[in-house]
Order: sequence, then C-alpha cells, then structure tokens
Amino acid sequence: MKPKLYPLQFEPILKDRIWGGEKLKTILNKPITSKITGESWELSTVEGDISVVANGVLKGKSLMEIIEETPNEILGTQVHERFGKQFPLLFKYLDAREDLSIQVHPNDKLAKERHNSFGKTEMWYVMQADTDARIIVGFKEDSSKEEYLKHLNDNTLVSILDDVKAKAGDVFFLETGTVHAIGAGLVVAEIQQTSDITYRLYDFDRVDAQGNKRELHVDLALDAINYNKVETQKKYENKVNASNVVVDCPYFTTNFIPLEDKVEVTKSGETFTVYMCIEGSFEIEYDGFKQAYKKGDTVLVPAEINAFILSGKASILEIYIS
Repeated sequence: MKPKLYPLQFEPILKDRIWGGEKLKTILNKPITSKITGESWELSTVEGDISVVANGVLKGKSLMEIIEETPNEILGTQVHERFGKQFPLLFKYLDAREDLSIQVHPNDKLAKERHNSFGKTEMWYVMQADTDARIIVGFKEDSSKEEYLKHLNDNTLVSILDDVKAKAGDVFFLETGTVHAIGAGLVVAEIQQTSDITYRLYDFDRVDAQGNKRELHVDLALDAINYNKVETQKKYENKVNASNVVVDCPYFTTNFIPLEDKVEVTKSGETFTVYMCIEGSFEIEYDGFKQAYKKGDTVLVPAEINAFILSGKASILEIYIS
C-alpha cells in the first residue's frame, strides 16, 4: 500500500567550503559545527548527497526511495513523463564569507557528453548582503576566447568581468555558460538543475589548510563559456499575497510570495512545488494537516496535494516546473 503523502522536509546536507562561514547557523539556524560551512543542500538527489526525510511517517527514507515508490504522486505527471524518476532540481542555501571561485557551468549537451549529467542553469535570491557585497556575472563587454585566455594568463581576468553590487532581495539568473562568482558577504538561496558540474577558472590563488591550491578546469571551460555580455539581474513585482513571477525558464519557474495573511493554492498534479522560507514564518494547511515553517526552511509539496492554504507573515520562494 502506498503511503499517504504530505509536505516533506529533509535533513540539511552541510558542506564545508574554503570560502564558507557561520551565517547558515546565525541567520538560518542550520545545525553547523564548523566555522567554514559554505552550503546547506536542502533538497538533493545528486549521487552521494541524497536528501533524507526529516518529518512525519516517512522520516528516514531517502527522496529517491519515495520517488521510486510514488513517482507521479511526488514528481507530478508532467515531470515524471519528462524526467523519468529523476528529481530534476537542486536547492541550496550558501554563505560566502569569502569570494567563491570564478567558475562556469556547461550546458545540457556538453554535460551529457562529458559527464552524463544535466547542465547547470541556476538562479540566486540574495537573502542577506553585507555593505558593498558584490557578485561577478559575465563579461563587461562582448569578449572572445583569445581575449579571455590572455587575461587569464596575465592574472587580470577580473578586470574584464562584470562586477555588480548586490543587496537583499536581488535575483540573478545564470544561464549555462555565464562566468560567475558569488562575492564575499552574501547569503543566497540557490535553485538549479540537478548537477554538481562546475568548471573552476580562477580561485584568487588561494590555498587550503594543507597549502594546496584547488584544481582549475581551464581547458574544459573553453567550450562552455558564453563570451558575450549577458543581462542576469531579474526585476519582479511585489504584490502582497500573490505569486509574483521572478524566473520562468525551461528548467524551473520561481515566484516570490510576500505573504501577509493567507493564500489559497490550487495545483494541477503535473508538478511538485517547493517553498523556501526567505523571511518570517508561515503554515501549510490542508485536509487536517497543518505544519509551521520558519526562515531557512525548505519544504517539498508532492504533486498529488493539489489544494492547500499558505498562511502567516513571510517572504517565500515558490518553485515548480511548468
């Protein structure tokens, strides 16, 4: 007998990073124990990092197990048809105490050929920003492979890359091929295709605790980079108690909900929905189920739950596949 599904939360998968800090604990209340925690993977089916349910009768089961047992009910009919029993998205919170490396992600075609993986289209929602925090996104002007290599070899790559100040509430959408780096002093929510393929171009000559520099992937990156100037920042509306579209792309749709009271949500059963609580707290209520969520929580609402109520005072990201 198939289990009755309900909104699922998962144990965070915490990642120490050379550039990480402690804000995932101080701001998002994650159970970190180190001073260099850079990432909390909230919802993942990346091999070796598969999310495990933290609440309810399915507690202790992996997301992959539940999808295997109830693919249409979890993923939705349309998502199941398109992706099979793969969970196509990865959700994270990141804390950049220092600049991340300058990097790029391959598109679906390259990633499939080289790594048998999805590409990595992604977006960032800035949750907290220190004064003068900034990100690197693409080139200042249209460039070329030759110009890029010259500056890379001269250690002047940063001089031709676009540098954008970032503040809380800003959204950046990064299509594959966009050279980028999250800058120091930012906490972001990240939504991306299920992929852990990153080509590192430059790492500010940093060394780890053993004095080793991290591996660079200069050759692999050459054919992955988009050398043209790109627009990455997304403007969006802020209508209260409504789903304001932020990003709508073939891989995911993300809406911003400024919740002040309650919103009735109706779904078709074609796709799962994920909510990331960016600020405040809210409840999901339906059919006798009621659960509260706070800032930093991420919840997966299975596709078979097609009518529910969001209530509270919160800023929420709503993500699904259309």
